Amino acid sequence: MTNQTLGSTCNHGVCTWWKAYTFDNPIRKWVHPVPKVLGRYVGDGMTVMDVGCGMGHFSIGMAGLVGRTGKVIAIDMQQKMLDVMLKRAARAGVADRIVAHLCRADDLGIEKSADFILAFWMVHEVPDKQRFFDQLKTRLLDDGKILIAEPRMHVSAAEIEKTVEIARSSGLNCCEAPAIRLSRTALLTAK
Repeated sequence: MTNQTLGSTCNHGVCTWWKAYTFDNPIRKWVHPVPKVLGRYVGDGMTVMDVGCGMGHFSIGMAGLVGRTGKVIAIDMQQKMLDVMLKRAARAGVADRIVAHLCRADDLGIEKSADFILAFWMVHEVPDKQRFFDQLKTRLLDDGKILIAEPRMHVSAAEIEKTVEIARSSGLNCCEAPAIRLSRTALLTAK
C-alpha cells in the first residue's frame, strides 16, 4: 500500500510511521492524558473509533476507558502504524479490546457504528473532507459524538472553522470546542 490514502495529498502530508515517534512517545501521556482529554466522552461498554490512530496513544487509553465489555476500532492507513499500536496494546494488556482496521485511500471501509469517534491531529491530512465527514456521520450512533482535534502548529483558527463548516454540510453540528493542549478542537454531534 502506498502513502495515498484519505489524507496523503494535502499540503501538510501524511505523517509516516517513523515520524510518529516524535510526538507519540512516553511524554505524550502528560501532554494528552487520555482520561482527562476523553474521559467525559468515553465510558464503560462503549464502542469507539480512533480514526488515524497512529501508534495507539488514544486507542490504548480508550481501551482502558471502555472496559472489558467495550471495543475500540483503531483505523489507520499505514499497516506499520497498526502493527506498532497492536504491540503496544498487548504490552498494556488491552489488545483484546482493540480491533485494528486498515483503511483505503478513499474509504474508511468500516461498517461498524460507534458511540464516539476520535480524529486527533489527522483531519488536516484529509484531501476530501466532505467525503470524510459524510463517512463519519454514517458510522455515528444516534447520541454519539465526534471529537476532532488539530495541531495548532499546522492548523490555523480559520482552517479549523472551515473544517467545521464542511462537517456542518455533512449534517453534523459543532456543540463545543473543548480545551485540549496544543490543539484546535470541535466536538460534533448529528443534527
